[in-house]
Amino acid sequence: MKAWTKTALVWGLTASMAGAQQPPVAAPKPQTVQRDAARDSVKLPKARVLTLKNGALVQLVETHDVPLVSFTARLRGGALGDPEGKEGLAALTAELLQKGAGARDARQFAEAVDSVGGSLSVFPGRESLDVMGQFMSRDTALMVELLADLLQRPRFDPVELEKTRARMVSELAAEKDGDLRGLIGTYFQAFHFGAHPYGRPLGGSESSLAPLQREDVLAYARAHLGGDRLILSVVGDFDAKQLASRLEKALGGWARAASPAPVAPPTQPLKGRRVLLVDKPDATQTYFWVGNTGISRTDPSLVDVTLANTALGGRFTSLLNTALRIKSGLTYGAGSAVVTATQPGVFAVSSYTKTESTAQALDLLLEVLTGYRQRGMDAATLASTQEYMLGQFPPTLETSLQLATKFSELAFYGLDARDVDDFATRVSSAEPTRVLAALQRVVPASEDLTLVLIGKAADIRETARKYGPVTEMRLSDPFFAPRQAAGR
Repeated sequence: MKAWTKTALVWGLTASMAGAQQPPVAAPKPQTVQRDAARDSVKLPKARVLTLKNGALVQLVETHDVPLVSFTARLRGGALGDPEGKEGLAALTAELLQKGAGARDARQFAEAVDSVGGSLSVFPGRESLDVMGQFMSRDTALMVELLADLLQRPRFDPVELEKTRARMVSELAAEKDGDLRGLIGTYFQAFHFGAHPYGRPLGGSESSLAPLQREDVLAYARAHLGGDRLILSVVGDFDAKQLASRLEKALGGWARAASPAPVAPPTQPLKGRRVLLVDKPDATQTYFWVGNTGISRTDPSLVDVTLANTALGGRFTSLLNTALRIKSGLTYGAGSAVVTATQPGVFAVSSYTKTESTAQALDLLLEVLTGYRQRGMDAATLASTQEYMLGQFPPTLETSLQLATKFSELAFYGLDARDVDDFATRVSSAEPTRVLAALQRVVPASEDLTLVLIGKAADIRETARKYGPVTEMRLSDPFFAPRQAAGR
């Protein structure tokens, strides 16, 4: 359930940790393009929308193909509500929400879900807490009861808090000894955004988690959990009228949160170069992220930017993977990602390589970025990328849980069904000049880059200095950015 540590892995990095170099292999042949927007389009079903008396937004979609009911409950706030110095509080609260609620302790709560073959989990996010569940339709009443208890009557048991907090701290320490691709994004966010809330580690750090007490969790719950923060989407085999009545009874009386929902301040690309070197003295490889601030979830150029990113580093045949893995054999994987939120998040490229080939890999990466920013992609590459995106999109909306999650996401960002319904048309109609303009806005210029390197500092310090002013810290430090950077 460590969603906050998985963000960095949602990058299509098809890498293995067996090593960072492999023999070059032949480049793949160009794909044959058969674009068909009508064939590949996906339309959202109509939802019954109601607002409970406390302001909670509820969206209900009946589908009777299978006897299942799925839901996604999104609560505005998330890690934005973490007080300064108490990073990870939202994540700890999210963990404890499912450790006993109402009349059930942690074991009884888990057994109630498991006994009917259901699922129910809470995921902390940067701007929301998301509760997701799936039950057989015959167990809809139990599902509503458990959700209402979890949201309104969590126990926040002191024993569970101690165990959960200790586990979160030990997991962070273990990740530093393991695959660092899961953590380097946290270092990048912390260093790049500094004191902005987007710089806070979602799961906290060893230093911020250790002092958290039950009183902190209770204060967070009072301030940030409430009916006015709730967006609930339910999709599946139910009678909408009956379920609406049941939800009004179960959730309509939930009080408002004590504080207004936190809002992320604006972000913008940074000028100049800066390098964070994180020392791991026993490292034999260097992990790196290179990027700047990108775009928001509601940016009108999102589709064009996604096309540009897919061609650059979003699939196996991307420019980055072709250059760093297929042709040069410097790594087992290279990728890029656009992280979106209410404000522009990170656009970054990432990879890793042997310590001794760090400069070669970084130079090649920057060469690819510079060339791509100048020339964009040719018509054949654009067509291939359009085909790829059109093929990848429908499977993301096949299940009832995927649909429920999409409905809550759209409502959270103030979007509507056109975001989905028009997707294929927008992808198919993209033109090279439009995509070039989008990528030149998002792919940072060579002189405006944030670089984060994790590796053996003694061996790569001089290399790091080639790319800009270097700030150093140790991987063993119980936080994710030097104090002066965090306060920037």
